[in-house]
Amino acid sequence: MTAEDSLDAALERARACRLCAEDLPLGPRPVVRASTTARLLIVGQAPGTKVHETGLPFNDASGERLRDWLQMDRETFYDETRVAIMPVGLCYPGRDPKGGDRPPMRICAPTWHPVLRPLMASVELTLLVGSYAQAYYLGRRRQQNMTETVRCWRDYAPEYLPLPHPSWRNTGWLKRNPWFADDLLPELRAEVRRLVAQA
Repeated sequence: MTAEDSLDAALERARACRLCAEDLPLGPRPVVRASTTARLLIVGQAPGTKVHETGLPFNDASGERLRDWLQMDRETFYDETRVAIMPVGLCYPGRDPKGGDRPPMRICAPTWHPVLRPLMASVELTLLVGSYAQAYYLGRRRQQNMTETVRCWRDYAPEYLPLPHPSWRNTGWLKRNPWFADDLLPELRAEVRRLVAQA
């Protein structure tokens, strides 16, 4: 079995996952995109309702902001041969009564990331979008909060680059932290251009 066959088989199993079916208000619909050739991996939080409906990750306002940060068009962003996208929770977790979505299902990342991530052999940089992705991949290496983790982004290079979640809820954060646009985004964009350039 080739590496591509192995990844395809693992993706088929992940997309058929029903572990959390009883706890998911809209039912399971795992959303993940990957290939053996993608050099950039984006690890987000979990699908929202729009992503659940379409099966396309970051197919919402957050995705528009993320693509703006990356200076990447939709065609490139959704080209699995160049960009892999795997959230911490593969399925929409439902609404939090306090506002926003519930956290990703806890069983999801420990079940599927150790299976799928090693099969993405070409990944050079993983973008950790939001605190859940940072918690899972950085663990104790994180700073005291998301802001400080992102501020210390150079400490995690070249393997990881932490980002805030591109939700509209973080518009105030972006205004309070101009260093993100001034210092981090130019370097992020340069690295992303290098990684997604077609051979």
